[in-house]
Amino acid sequence: MNRDLYIDFAKGLATLSIIFIHTAFWSGQFYIPAEVRVFSLVFDVALFYALSGITSGANIEKTLYRLLKLQITYMIFVTFLFFMDYFFKVFGLSFFSMEWLQNFYSTFGSKYSTTSISEYPQWQNLGNWYLHQYTNADTFPVVMGSFWYLKVYFILTVFGVLILRFFPKHINWFIGLCIALTLLFNVFPEYYPSGQVGYVAFYLSVFLIGNRMRGKKIPNKMIPVVYGLVAAALIWMFWYYGNEIFYKINKNKFPPQIPYIIWTLFSLTTLFTLYNRLKINKESFITHIGKNAIFFYFAQGISSSLVYFIVVPLKEHLVWWLLMIIIYGINIILAFIISIGLKKIDKLGWNVLESLRKLTASKG
Repeated sequence: MNRDLYIDFAKGLATLSIIFIHTAFWSGQFYIPAEVRVFSLVFDVALFYALSGITSGANIEKTLYRLLKLQITYMIFVTFLFFMDYFFKVFGLSFFSMEWLQNFYSTFGSKYSTTSISEYPQWQNLGNWYLHQYTNADTFPVVMGSFWYLKVYFILTVFGVLILRFFPKHINWFIGLCIALTLLFNVFPEYYPSGQVGYVAFYLSVFLIGNRMRGKKIPNKMIPVVYGLVAAALIWMFWYYGNEIFYKINKNKFPPQIPYIIWTLFSLTTLFTLYNRLKINKESFITHIGKNAIFFYFAQGISSSLVYFIVVPLKEHLVWWLLMIIIYGINIILAFIISIGLKKIDKLGWNVLESLRKLTASKG
């Protein structure tokens, strides 16, 4: 079966959008206008959950094996990150003055403190990361700020494959249940549960809708209707919440609340409209990103943290839009380079595990 390059293309564009979001909301928070930062959220993580639904099947063993491989790859990455973070704290002071680092981190609000560097690595942080408790990586704050997505992905993929396997004729009922729970949590916010329950309720519905769209496409005559409904939802949102809700979209993302959910409808509608309609026949830089989306996702957390060091000396000398274009371009280039390195580190980690397996097997 030929690989659907549209899926890779869509993943690639979604990844580039995430890089832009993290350019705007992290290092860009002090020079990019709020309006631009909000518009960056039009194409957001909901796309990844929809694409995951399109590509997922009902094979439990295959899905769990894929999740296990992802968990090991994630553990290899955070192990590398742990030592990178520590060595920067220890040896970075040799390259930057204490005063410069303190001014840098105070400017961008990092929790990092140059006056309290431990002599030894804080191993409990690595253990927490393995268990998806994302305590801050001071040198690379964007990494842990991105990882909420991964925990939700693990949870909803397990729920999703169980539904697809055991309740294939009742998927619409589960979509309805997830939507009903999401509405219940929003209409009665005092009942909105803490943790990942609210996230999973909404994003699982996106995952299952994506799965229902697998191999199908929205009929041509329905496209204006669907976009009309999206426009009506946006008009209602501004009428009901007021114009100031525009500036609160990101606040309504954690956890997903009605304004953010409505904000995602345009991107999801566009994804499903182009699915099985837009034909991608050739490999490109964007499809390459899509094929390696997980490594780019890991890499952009590092690159989006590193560009802070470029923003600091430039933000007072360039107009915001030019600086934004420059930083976004540099961020993409850095993410590309870092992703190549991360793939090599991942391969090395798997080779070490395989060597240990053979060693213990021979002794057994």
